[in-house]
Amino acid sequence: MFYKALMRPWLFQTDPEAAHERALTLAASLGRCRITRDAVETAFAFEDRRLRQTVFGIEFPNPVGLAAGYDKNAIGLELWPALGFGFAEIGSVTLCSQPGTKPPRIFRQVGQRSLINCMGFHNDGAEAIAARIPPQPHLIPVGVNVGKNNDVDLAHAGENYAATIDKFRDRADFFVINVSSPSTPGLRKLQDKEMLDELLGRVAGLRTTAPVLLKIAPDLTFDQIDDAVGLVERHKLAGVVATNTTLDHSTPTWGGLSGAPLRARATECVRHIRRQTRGRLPIVGVGGIFTAEDAYEKIRAGACLVEVWTGMIYEGPFIVHNINHGLLRLLARDGFGSMADAVGTE
Repeated sequence: MFYKALMRPWLFQTDPEAAHERALTLAASLGRCRITRDAVETAFAFEDRRLRQTVFGIEFPNPVGLAAGYDKNAIGLELWPALGFGFAEIGSVTLCSQPGTKPPRIFRQVGQRSLINCMGFHNDGAEAIAARIPPQPHLIPVGVNVGKNNDVDLAHAGENYAATIDKFRDRADFFVINVSSPSTPGLRKLQDKEMLDELLGRVAGLRTTAPVLLKIAPDLTFDQIDDAVGLVERHKLAGVVATNTTLDHSTPTWGGLSGAPLRARATECVRHIRRQTRGRLPIVGVGGIFTAEDAYEKIRAGACLVEVWTGMIYEGPFIVHNINHGLLRLLARDGFGSMADAVGTE
């Protein structure tokens, strides 16, 4: 209530990107101080053995993670476990630093509880970001979302992705290959079957023991999703993140839409992948998650894990605690003894 009544109105009076940077700066400050970090953990963190799962060989304390795009540069990494997150996905990270698109590049759609962003993979670069992530083991699993530098030709994308992954060999618990951001010119062409086959083949050939997942766009047809998932299985990747932001919006603003309007389509994609793979492939569900019911919908549809981004902007830092507490209530209501028991039981 404090966030929605006081903090959010204040933050929403300022430019969205400036407000976001303020929030990250505060997160970094709180995370660096042991006293404040412990106080945050006491207020926000929530643990229960029924929420624990082992997914693609990694133990997750709960299924709610921070989605890529929120903490691109690993600024708040020390605070995310204290807020109760079960994992955090950093990035998108590119091999070389780049400024992204020209501001303004984040737009609130308050009536829809959504955001439109056209950031263009702005980040500090792989070497600088890797230096901010401590060596393993981590308090919670840390994933690195990997993108392509804007000035790298699509024909050389595989080399670019591979070189970025190499920078995080002893830092990342898992990797996510991002070929689905709508704000990087030409990037989504890498989802075409032949180009994706070549890219995933290059990534699969790396000597990394960390699991690698593929993040797909919600704008793909089911046939295109089937092609992508088939390649994920052929190249023995660990799973799929469904989904990125969508270009399917009626606003004149260019960029990808996230938040409540994406919820149903993202869940459809999760459901389709689960059915097509018959549960063989772990799925991370993303898109429009604000409540425990939203998260549970994706879990019952087939997601082992879920991530929030826009929900953090609208609901505030208690969103993780509220979702995890609500998930336990929903599990008990439906007679499930653990989160893993509920996955794909729709």
